[in-house]
Amino acid sequence: MTQRRYDIGLRALGFFLLAAAPLLTSAADAPPAPAPVLNTGDTAWMLTSSGLVLLMTVPGLALYYAGMVRSKNVLSVLMQCFAVTCLVTVLWVLFGYSVAFDTTGMAQGVINLNAFVGGFAKAFLQGVGVSALTQPDTTVPNAIPETVYMMFQMTFAIITPALIVGAFAERMKFSALLWFMGIWSSLVYLPIAHMVWGGAGSFLGDLGVLDFAGGTVVHINAGIAGLVAALMIGRRKGFPTTAMPPHNLGLTVIGASLLWVGWFGFNAGSAVAANGAAGMAMAVTQIATASAALGWMFAEWISHGKPSVLGIVSGAVAGLVAITPASGFVGPMGAIAIGAVGAVIAFFASTKFKRAMGYDDSLDVFGVHAVAGIVGALLTGVFAAATLGGSKADLNITSQLGIQAIGVCTTIGYDLVMTFIILKVIDLTLGLRVTEEEETQGLDLSQHDERGYNL
Repeated sequence: MTQRRYDIGLRALGFFLLAAAPLLTSAADAPPAPAPVLNTGDTAWMLTSSGLVLLMTVPGLALYYAGMVRSKNVLSVLMQCFAVTCLVTVLWVLFGYSVAFDTTGMAQGVINLNAFVGGFAKAFLQGVGVSALTQPDTTVPNAIPETVYMMFQMTFAIITPALIVGAFAERMKFSALLWFMGIWSSLVYLPIAHMVWGGAGSFLGDLGVLDFAGGTVVHINAGIAGLVAALMIGRRKGFPTTAMPPHNLGLTVIGASLLWVGWFGFNAGSAVAANGAAGMAMAVTQIATASAALGWMFAEWISHGKPSVLGIVSGAVAGLVAITPASGFVGPMGAIAIGAVGAVIAFFASTKFKRAMGYDDSLDVFGVHAVAGIVGALLTGVFAAATLGGSKADLNITSQLGIQAIGVCTTIGYDLVMTFIILKVIDLTLGLRVTEEEETQGLDLSQHDERGYNL
């Protein structure tokens, strides 16, 4: 009897161990992640994408903005975009890349700082050498040089503060602008970029916020900062009673066209690979932009009686903004809806809402970038669902909308408070605005002692 019980016990133990084997297997026993291997195709695409995104700022955004200001301020806007490109490049190398993407070396206390900001292990691009690789998807061996990834993300860091220039065009001191852009990039852009794109452990990334190419990080971020700056620096002299039409819409159309082309690097490049996701991101970017341009044009035609050149290019930019967070997750039909809805809402924000509120956002940074960015970020939570043609088979639309709203509100709240503080400190020390005489003369002469046109 004792032997029988012993045999039964051994058999039971054997069955238990067999059934529990998968649960008892430790993480250390799991197959290791494949070692990164340089993928030349992905690398070539990311090199191209980096050039395309840089093209968006200089010359794209610079020309787009320059054509919309008065002729006496054309050089000032070109100078501001060019100077921001240079300033942010240096800051990115010194500490920006590290603070945005490094996840080591930060104190782990009651609050995990790594959830909100990166460390300094990669400051001065330490370890980012010729042989360093970045592996975007650790389940596959495909990798690109980290220098290329660093450069690609640098171009995002460049265009974001450059976008803000349009909100206070024609009235901010150049010295104040440099201080503002440097501090804002460091204290606002970098933490938001880390919270969304900082990888495992990042606050909004771990929460599940979907932002493929920068709806929150770039556009809502820049648009809210632009609104705060426009309110704090005040209206241009003569606004809104004095007509201030664009001095050269040809430049604006050229700039918008360069933005459109460059945006393929912005969105499709965010796949960090030459694959199907990049292909679909490129396709939906084109589709949403066309849909948005038509949506803005017809909304303006109905409201004002005639379609304008400025209107159709503004609509295209609004569509590019709206599809940015969704570009890696939605299908063609979702892109048409996101583009059209984003542009129409942005049109009313840039016209009727702006007039009703009375603020002077010179080139509609808030109306186009913040508003279309918010629309796009929220609609990503809808059209990413596989049932609506998106790539997320298990997405619950209601839950994802709530997560997207948290991402939007976090970006708005942090950006609004920090931008106000930064501008207030600069105003109390250097002063934000040129004198009335300098504004009347134009910033080209008063700030740079040059003329855009010598006729």
